[in-house]
Amino acid sequence: MKYRHLLGELVKKDIKLKYRRSYLGILWTLIEPLLTMIVLSTVFGSLYGRTDRTFPVYVLTGRLLYAYFANSTKACMRSIRSHSGMIKKVYVPKYIYPLSSVCSNYVTFLISLIVLVVVSIVLKVNINAYILLSFIPLLLMFIMAYGVGMILATLSVFFRDLEYLWSVALMIIMYTAAIFYPVERLYTTGKGWILELNPLYSLISLFRSCVFGYPMEMRHLLYAGIFSVGSLIIGLLLFYKKQDKFILYV
Repeated sequence: MKYRHLLGELVKKDIKLKYRRSYLGILWTLIEPLLTMIVLSTVFGSLYGRTDRTFPVYVLTGRLLYAYFANSTKACMRSIRSHSGMIKKVYVPKYIYPLSSVCSNYVTFLISLIVLVVVSIVLKVNINAYILLSFIPLLLMFIMAYGVGMILATLSVFFRDLEYLWSVALMIIMYTAAIFYPVERLYTTGKGWILELNPLYSLISLFRSCVFGYPMEMRHLLYAGIFSVGSLIIGLLLFYKKQDKFILYV
């Protein structure tokens, strides 16, 4: 709370820098997921024979959550090094920098949910009272992104190659999160355990349950909750232990 004004300014700066020299500006937050949804739905809908009208919503829910997780964790990873000049000159709690990265991406993520609302209405998705529980996976998504981001922000100060390794890891996470393919195919072939290991898939599954109007599965809720809180605790402890050495490496 003491540094809330600074946090607000850093979030504003991150958003402005992201859309600097862009003619569309913040509108791109709405256009990009819409175009991605159209491409993925057309390609993978034809590939897997999905003819149901709500398949684009299925794709969009996964794509939006994955994009937020990927963008926020990558921004966290670079947050300490990108603010090295300020760290060397002014005392500010260093956790504020990865936190601002997560928050700025979360703001754009929430704006992009407008596309999901519009597409769901147009395609006549059965929206009911379960949509009110969507704040649970959205909150866990923020906690997970910040926890993993704090771990990456700490380690990347000492190991610069981590940025390239994380890009590969994100690719694996994307393909095991069932963003654009039906999960039934993996479960029928006995490979469903691959999805169960991915906490991001659990969050996407929870969010899809809320959007499509059916109860959340408790095993996904427990796994996503434990992983999110656990990663946050580990990230904070690791960051707190190593932050005094950042000045020597940035």
